[in-house]
Amino acid sequence: MIPAYIQIHDQIKAEIDQKIWKIGQRLPSERDLAEKFQVSRMTLRQAITLLVEEGVLERRVGSGTFVASTRVQEKMRGTTSFTEIMKAQGKIPSTQVISYKRTIPSLQELDKLGIDKTETIVRMERVRYADGVPVVYEVTSIPEKFIKNFKKEEVTSHFFQTLEKHGYRIGKSQQTIYARLAKEKIAEYLEIPKGQAILGLTQVSYLDNGTAFEYVKSQYVGERFEFYLENN
Repeated sequence: MIPAYIQIHDQIKAEIDQKIWKIGQRLPSERDLAEKFQVSRMTLRQAITLLVEEGVLERRVGSGTFVASTRVQEKMRGTTSFTEIMKAQGKIPSTQVISYKRTIPSLQELDKLGIDKTETIVRMERVRYADGVPVVYEVTSIPEKFIKNFKKEEVTSHFFQTLEKHGYRIGKSQQTIYARLAKEKIAEYLEIPKGQAILGLTQVSYLDNGTAFEYVKSQYVGERFEFYLENN
């Protein structure tokens, strides 16, 4: 039998997905919610705490509990750029470039990108923001042959758009998601406490002809971003 607090968790989350509770809206008090679901306040609090930990809800000291307004969603289907995801959700994307250099690929980059060891890549380290809030730290590796005629800003700010503008057609991507704890440097970039749980993502993106053009290792703030699956 499913525990009562999980059932409440699922129902509240479903109501948020159905827009019954809107982004930024304040939820009723724990007492009122406990009465609505006919459970003890302790059980209700377990459900709310879980939703807060998942980033679905957020507690504001002295104000109550609200539907989180800072989380961004990415549908795990196809290949979409960070910039496009932000704009689709009405947020302003921005990027801080930490490093950008031409270099020899590592063994892992050779394998993921399917390139020869004689080829060079451009490796860039960035922090991506939504409405000025840091969402993800990422290291992107790109075979130099794709971008040798591109300006640096075209690659660091809107790479996918630049590729399409130059006649490339974006195809599928392969993604792997895992959990990890934020190390000190990453925590500083993302403005979170060291050791906080974050979402790790590795992604290889391909052109429509099956050629890999990008390998990305990303670390997302779980409270500000979520992935979801959609089946046709």
